[in-house]
Formats: sequence, structure tokens, C-alpha cells
Amino acid sequence: MSLIHQQTVLDNGLRVLTSSMPHTYSVSVALFVGAGSRYERDEVAGSTHFLEHLLFKGSKNWPKAQDISEAIEGVGGVMNASTDREITIYWCRVAKPHFPKALSVLVDMVVNPLLDPDEMEKERQVILEELRMTDDHPSHRVDLLIDEMLWPNQPMGRDVGGVQESVSAITRQDLLDLTRSQYNPGNVVVSVAGNVSHSQTLETLEPLVTGWKPRDHQPWLPVTLGQEEAAVRVEYRKSKQAHLCVGLPGLPIDHPDRYALSMVNIMLGEGMSSRLFLEVRERQGLAYDVHSSLSQFHDCGSLVVYCGSEPPRIAQALKAIMGELGSILNGFSEHELEKAREYAKGRIMLRMENTHSVAMWQGGQELLLNRISTVDEVVKAIDAVTLEDVNRVAGDIVKEDLLNLAIVGPFRSDRRFRKLLKL
Repeated sequence: MSLIHQQTVLDNGLRVLTSSMPHTYSVSVALFVGAGSRYERDEVAGSTHFLEHLLFKGSKNWPKAQDISEAIEGVGGVMNASTDREITIYWCRVAKPHFPKALSVLVDMVVNPLLDPDEMEKERQVILEELRMTDDHPSHRVDLLIDEMLWPNQPMGRDVGGVQESVSAITRQDLLDLTRSQYNPGNVVVSVAGNVSHSQTLETLEPLVTGWKPRDHQPWLPVTLGQEEAAVRVEYRKSKQAHLCVGLPGLPIDHPDRYALSMVNIMLGEGMSSRLFLEVRERQGLAYDVHSSLSQFHDCGSLVVYCGSEPPRIAQALKAIMGELGSILNGFSEHELEKAREYAKGRIMLRMENTHSVAMWQGGQELLLNRISTVDEVVKAIDAVTLEDVNRVAGDIVKEDLLNLAIVGPFRSDRRFRKLLKL
């Protein structure tokens, strides 16, 4: 039986979701904010990520970073945050007795941040170091390159953290403007899961947000797609392993074929019985890590294959990957689809035993889709996917003129790789 969530919308527009899990000892709290890198102009690229960092540096009732961390970690809890293209999440997980304090800490961080100028300058240097660290890791760099190729010259294709120049130029006023536009109750979801009731959550939360007034928030910037032929981009790095990504445009988060594409991805490259793993790693021994993954957003998405291999063998690995991509155009088998269905359903059900996963499940759906599908509903949708569906969707997605290849490694030319980019 699926968990049953309860929802209340407060007078200021704040959405509050809870799933009571009385068998657990923990409570997970997550605040979802409709803010991300695709809301940003080029000149303030990275500002949403910058703000996420700065909110941990002090709030009205917990004025120092140490106050915030000790309030959660001091009772054995864990907390963190993440910024993506369309969403920013602040979360913590604590033992049940510490739920009221945990909720009040997260809410105070989001509603009453200090944005101290001195802390901002220190954190600016931390973020610049984070960008340098990412740039120094070829496996991270190739991920950024494939996004730039899929969505060139627009926010969707940018590093969520911004670039050195934009982060260096972001002002405190930029962050204040961002807070006022996106961090308002109508653009935030509070999601709670664990050994706590809906009424307890509301009783704790409502006094914390009485002065939080609703405002208009800015919309995200839509993508522009215009690829007409396959593309290759090679970035030279003197490294012992070369890294590649093959990327194709995917589907938006609410597309009717999203479950069919998920099955395609599982059969192609998710898990140790996928086609890519069996061919590239098991049969040919060309890679330690080879897999495919899906990204889904409001108006776009992607299907990306990643592989890391020794530079002299990266061309052979690419040839094998292209062979597997081409082979799925000949169709999958019913046996493969049945395995993929059970894999997907099993992963979802296992997640739902964890309070953090439940809080993420319901909060993310509510913010991005304005509705929440239960586990039973998703399982039913997965079971409804037919072999005809997956073979049709594979043919719609895997097209030679929409292929993108990004490679980071000790190569000066893309010539030999371009010849292999064929289905």
C-alpha cells in the first residue's frame, strides 16, 4: 500500500506536505524552492547556487554558521542543500524528538537569512574553489560539455554554479533581489516525512511563517532547440583516462512517453544487466564505468551515455556504444522490458522505506508538477508500458542527426571520433 500524504496550503500560499511513517525513528524535512540556474541571466550566473551556500552562514535566530550546523549535527542529525536548474532544496533528517528545532532552523534559513557581507566574500572564494575543483575533474568536465552541446548559449546549458567571471561579480543586492523574487511562500513547498503527524507539523510551522508575505516570482527561461546535424567537441586534458558522453535530446518531465523512455534508459544503460554494461564492460572489458541516464525538465530533457576508458581504447569504446545505440533501433524484447519494469518498480518501493526519500518524492513532484503521484500510480503506469511503446520511443529519440559527442582527454583532434558517430 502506498503512503498517504496530506496537504495544506497556508493563507500566504505556502504548501505543506506530510507523510506519516509511524514505524520510523526519524523525521526528514525538506524545503523546495522554485529557483535554479535556468532562472538566471548570464551576468548573474551562479547566483542561485551562491545564495544556497550563503543561507548556511547565518539567519535571524541562528546568526552564525556554527549555530546552524550544531542545531542539527549536535543532535546527531544530517543536513544539506542542493541547487539544480529548476529547483533548490534545503533538507535535514533528525531523530523524532528534534523535529521542531530542525523545522525551525530550515525555515529561518529560508525566510530570515542574514546575507552578511563579510560571510558573502568568504563564501565567494569557497565557490570559486568549487568551480576550480569541478574543472579539474575530467569526468565532471565532460558532463558540463555535453550540456553545453545539448543546450548551447542558454541557461540550461550552463554550469549551475556559474563561471568564475559571473560569480566574482555577483553583489549582495543580486542575492537580495533573488531572495525577494523566488524565496516567497507561493514558490516554496515544505515536505515532511517520518514519525510525525500533519497536525503536529502545522502546529510547529505556522508560527514560524506568520510574517512571510506572498509575492510574484520570476518564470524560468525556456530552451531553444535547433540542432540540425551530429556534433563533436573534444577538450584536451593530459589524463590517464579519457571520458566521453554521447547525448541526445530527451523528453520533458510531464511527457506522456516519460515512463516508456525510462524503460529504454534502464534497458540501455542502467544497472549491471543493461546492454551497455554487458557489452562495453563485461564482453569487451573497455571500461570500469559505463552507463546511461535521463534528465527531465519542464520543457526539455536528455538521454546521456557516459564512459571512461584508457585513451588508446576510447575510440573502441565509442564504437561499442554506438553499436548498442544503433541496436536498440531494431527493437527490445519482451523479456528485457519485463526485467526493466521490475527493476524500476523495485527501486521506487525500496526508496519509500526511507523518510528522506519520501520527503523528496512528494516535495519535488508538488513543486515541479503541482500534483503528487503515489507509488501505486507510478507502478501502474510502468506496468502499462508496452513493447510497442518502448520501441517507438527509442526510434523517436535515437536519431543520428541529433547525436552529440563530448570527449575530455589527451586528444588534439576530433577527426577519428567524428567518423565513429554513426548509428
